[in-house]
Amino acid sequence: MRDLVTLVCTECGNENYHTDKNKKLNPERIEFKKYCPFCRKQTLHREKK
Repeated sequence: MRDLVTLVCTECGNENYHTDKNKKLNPERIEFKKYCPFCRKQTLHREKK
């Protein structure tokens, strides 16, 4: 049930992180505030389609 997902920075659009999630418990897209090395600051990262 766990699938690998890619997290994309909402400001610059770079794919910076990979994680896994349980699609049965969390069917919606996940969002995290994480550090973006290209923007050099903490930004919102969303799950890629």
